[in-house]
Amino acid sequence: MPAEKAEAYASRAHDGEGKRNLPGSGVGAEAGAVAARQTKPEASRLMEAVVERSNMLCAYKRVVSNEGAPGVDGLTVAELKPWLQAHWTKVRQALLAGEYMPSAVRKVEIPKPPGGVRTLGIPTGVDRLIQQALHQVLQPLFEPEFSESSYGFRPGRSAHQAGEAARRYVAEGKRWVVDLDLEKFFDRVNHDVLMARVARKVKDKRVLKLIRRYLEAGLMEGGVASTRTEGTPQGGPLSPLLSNILLTDLDRELEKARPPLLPLG
Repeated sequence: MPAEKAEAYASRAHDGEGKRNLPGSGVGAEAGAVAARQTKPEASRLMEAVVERSNMLCAYKRVVSNEGAPGVDGLTVAELKPWLQAHWTKVRQALLAGEYMPSAVRKVEIPKPPGGVRTLGIPTGVDRLIQQALHQVLQPLFEPEFSESSYGFRPGRSAHQAGEAARRYVAEGKRWVVDLDLEKFFDRVNHDVLMARVARKVKDKRVLKLIRRYLEAGLMEGGVASTRTEGTPQGGPLSPLLSNILLTDLDRELEKARPPLLPLG
């Protein structure tokens, strides 16, 4: 699969590497999440909500509409429906039992305009579907905790809105801008720290175990999968939400500064 197509998929979910733009920059990531269409499930039974039929159908439609490159199994989005018809019952049982094991992600390197490369991890279609279903259930739990000044990877928010906020700050007389770029943010995420943040809201151990497995899934290149002890690879639907969860504490610290630094990213 051409790298251009892989990048086209990943760009729908990721924009930049952990960038936080403060007032005046006018830059923000496109919102990458869909709003959940359900009430909040019980904290200890999140997995049931993940595999619930309407949630899975919504996730399937989102994955199909995004198209995207195949993962290590070579299964295309067009082939996903017949595969699910034959295998979904067993996958669902494994998810509910806390026994599901994600596949490795396919490594794709995309040149960056300033130089160097951005490493993407392309999940299989099935794992992309499960991640999207997870995203739809977890988003409503964490969304109320995010900063009002945060626009990246959030439902109903966009780079255009971040630009409008920047113009309001200028009109209010604010003149200083601090542009923070967290270098290789997605590559260096500490799994233990991130999981501790997720566990503040998620009490279903099956969901926590599954997220950890996605973080630790191997990165495959040339038929060889290398283990990962840090990072959350760009390329899957879950990574944008996980990045916002991890960076929320940073946003709050910036807001406590005197004068406050409002994270506009």
